[in-house]
Amino acid sequence: MTDKQYMKIALELAIKGCGFVNPNPMVGAIIVKDNEIIGEGYHQAYGMFHAERNAIMNCKKSLKGATMYVTLEPCCHYGKTPPCTEVIIESGISKVVIGSLDPNPLVAGKGIEILQNNNIEVVEGVLKEECDDINEVFFNYIKTKVPYVVMKYAMTMDGKIATYTGKSKWITGEASRKKVHEERHKYSGIMVGVGTVLLDDPMLNCRLKNAKNPTRIICDTNLRTPIDCKIVNTAKEIPTIIATSNTDKERQRLYIDKSCKIIVIPKKDNHIDLKELMHILGQEKIDSVLLEGGGTLNWSALQSGIVNKIQTYIGPKIFGGKNAKSPVLGLGVDCPQESFYLNNTKITKIDEDILIESEVISKCLQV
Repeated sequence: MTDKQYMKIALELAIKGCGFVNPNPMVGAIIVKDNEIIGEGYHQAYGMFHAERNAIMNCKKSLKGATMYVTLEPCCHYGKTPPCTEVIIESGISKVVIGSLDPNPLVAGKGIEILQNNNIEVVEGVLKEECDDINEVFFNYIKTKVPYVVMKYAMTMDGKIATYTGKSKWITGEASRKKVHEERHKYSGIMVGVGTVLLDDPMLNCRLKNAKNPTRIICDTNLRTPIDCKIVNTAKEIPTIIATSNTDKERQRLYIDKSCKIIVIPKKDNHIDLKELMHILGQEKIDSVLLEGGGTLNWSALQSGIVNKIQTYIGPKIFGGKNAKSPVLGLGVDCPQESFYLNNTKITKIDEDILIESEVISKCLQV
């Protein structure tokens, strides 16, 4: 087998940690000797051993002269676990093949340097693009200390997220809805505006087996969230944050007594300052947020510059209606040159639906 084929196996291991390792990266590792895989491991959950150490622990044969394939540069600092470079050096492994370089300032090439200084051959950049892709959240968070925000919405082929009466179930099919729950498992938080809570009374949980629920975040400037809504009533079971500008301690106590966490955020343009909220969520170790709000929150999020990616699920339906809502409301831009620019677009067919994913760059600055 080639280096790329071995690294692909390590990648398949890495994604098993999806949703459980945040805010750490997903990492997979295999150990090869005499063309045989003699050990494999992956980072299973935050705070647990890293992939390299698990692969070594799972190995029953001598590691002297073996090659390790690992999707991310081995760490070289003490955190919740000892440095992986240390155990690799002690193991007798003679070569390490790496996919991604670690942007963490505590590592950032130092792991490779330590290995090389201990006479271990290092090969970099094998399936780098694929290894980078699985950790877009980690790379963003470790550099910025704020969550990676994904704006998600489902719309019809004429761009409507609900009929003129406000009904939206269902625009997309079952396979797309399952995909959304996979995303809820993947990301640390899920965020909506109070309008969505008032209209739909959602649970915002993940309904897949053996999955985790994201932390639920309600943007509620004036603290209007119904005290008897599903989110508040289940806050003891699922972490729940209400971000508000309301400083009424008695009003806040109603939610705190039901296990909600209240975060007071200053106002900006008549609603909570979303950029400030992202900084606070980052401090809470929430490395990623799935934004499932309505058109008003979507516009505010774009305007504030917090959105990294947009996921658009398109169902093969037409709603029509000049009063039927679109996915992004607000005032909008006044000319095409001020559009929000997207790139790196990926299109996936999910049964009869289409998923379009694009990265948000900035507002266009076209000449």
